[in-house]
Amino acid sequence: MQVLTRERFDALLGSTRSPWTRIVGIEKGWYSEKNEKVLCVIVQDTSDRDFTCIVLGRDLVGRFRAVYLTPFFKTLKAARSAVPGLLSTWSSRDEEEYSQGDEPKKRMDFFAPLHPVEKLHPDFNSLISDERLSAARGIIDSMMSYFKDPDGNFVEQFQSTAFNARLWELYLFAVLAEERCEIDRSHPAPDYLFTAVFGECFLEAVTANPSGAGETGYPTAPNKLYEYMHNYLPMKFSGPLVSKLGKHYWEKPYIRDRPIILAIADYHLPDSMQRSQDALLEYLYGQRFEREYDKAGRLSIKAQPLAEHVWFGKRVPSGFFQLSGAEHISAVISTGEDTIMKFNRMGHRAGFGSARIKMAASGWRCIHGHPARVAPVRFKLDVNSDDYEEFWIDGLQVYHNPRARNPLDIRLFADATHRRWRDGQLDSTYADRSPNCVETHLSLSSS
Repeated sequence: MQVLTRERFDALLGSTRSPWTRIVGIEKGWYSEKNEKVLCVIVQDTSDRDFTCIVLGRDLVGRFRAVYLTPFFKTLKAARSAVPGLLSTWSSRDEEEYSQGDEPKKRMDFFAPLHPVEKLHPDFNSLISDERLSAARGIIDSMMSYFKDPDGNFVEQFQSTAFNARLWELYLFAVLAEERCEIDRSHPAPDYLFTAVFGECFLEAVTANPSGAGETGYPTAPNKLYEYMHNYLPMKFSGPLVSKLGKHYWEKPYIRDRPIILAIADYHLPDSMQRSQDALLEYLYGQRFEREYDKAGRLSIKAQPLAEHVWFGKRVPSGFFQLSGAEHISAVISTGEDTIMKFNRMGHRAGFGSARIKMAASGWRCIHGHPARVAPVRFKLDVNSDDYEEFWIDGLQVYHNPRARNPLDIRLFADATHRRWRDGQLDSTYADRSPNCVETHLSLSSS
């Protein structure tokens, strides 16, 4: 028997849990037999306070599914005592006994090349060949069992022309699974219909992509960098977001009155995602925001209305949420993190990847009682240290639409950072840990 970490168990279990498991039970321990053919979790019932053991086996495409539920135990000690026998009994059974009868014909395989090497995306090539990214590769491999591809072109595009866009979809899938949402991909668009305890929403993945050979990096001169950040970057978000408005998703009969979320990631430059969230904030609300910290670390934000963004003669109106049709968009979500390194850190914490990898993370986080009002502090920690904790949702930003016909319940994505424009002021709600601007530091040991 092996005792698993929460991170390892979550990675193996994928999107198996239902939303209601957050309410009816508290997980008290995670286990497997030595080959991870069978898993077991101890759950405490939140009403009666007694305990049960749930045994999970891999179905015909490799997804862990519940195959046995024990009677309830009065004590946690009694439940723990039952685990070794359960794992021994169920791991000795034929794998076909774990079948649920609803499996797809075959498991998805993201990594079997569908193109000659010269046509593979360079970042995909790195993912499958670079030992330093083996943890990301391992956790993505685990996710493949649970992911569905309604269009049939995900793998081909992931390997070639749309690596970043497809990686963004995988990140969103990981967030929804972590939030224990039921995920439905049966509709042609938007990408996900998800059901959580606090409601159902549609979510569409969007990316800001390179425009061409002219985008070589951020300007270094302060005045040019300022114009780039406040005018060019908002335009990078405007194009894809306005294009999604033109899809008129809200007119589709299956949408009904459910909220629609646009999830946008900035891939226009290799390091752009970590630097462009302020530009997105300004563009969405049509406000220029200036942050100031006093000597005590208290934050104040001043806002000045913006009419448009201008860059070399091109003009776009500011204030996406004010556009005609935008009232049908309940929120825009994004992240300020490098997604491939997010996968790498989460994979490393879950026990995937080469044993030679040494990984640390640095950034800023709010650890005070009122993090929205106090300056964040710097941290740098080994990713596997006891002092470091990370979730998929960390770094996620939720920008609420003040004009939304169907406002997004703030209890959805509760551990993300939430931004709301109310009464002429920006109201921000942070999770206590709320790390941001996270950088990953990688090295390989010699043995």
